[in-house]
Amino acid sequence: MTTAPPGFELPLRLFLGFRVIVDGLHAELARQGHPDLRPMHGFVLQAIGPEGTTAVELGRRLGVSKQAAGKTVDTLEQLGYVERGSDPRDARRKIVRLTERGADSLARSARIFDELRAGWAETLGEERLRALEADLRAVTPVDLFRLDVPGWFGGY
Repeated sequence: MTTAPPGFELPLRLFLGFRVIVDGLHAELARQGHPDLRPMHGFVLQAIGPEGTTAVELGRRLGVSKQAAGKTVDTLEQLGYVERGSDPRDARRKIVRLTERGADSLARSARIFDELRAGWAETLGEERLRALEADLRAVTPVDLFRLDVPGWFGGY
């Protein structure tokens, strides 16, 4: 009979798996022309979404203050991933939108994530990987896209 590993190992292994995938993503994004993107930026670009959003709404989605969200938007704007503009429905409101470069980085990320998953399937076997994914679905909330990770980590 084998002894179960200590309880703290499970969250660390899950986090390390996350890191392996995200680090692989960013290494490939850098090779494909997006060397300045950081893991936090992906959460921000997803939270902005295809329709754009305000800094207040962006902060709420990310679980951070409007000021923290605004600071990251400033960085992404300098890097060419987002732009600020007026809301066509209310000129007093400023909307943050993805630029073509921002949308390109998200499209590339989706393809790279698929490639990384394929690498895991090659290592573990497709059946085992699907079982792992099913098991993780069984123990995690249904809401797949939790964008508030920056705030949860105490980020910004």
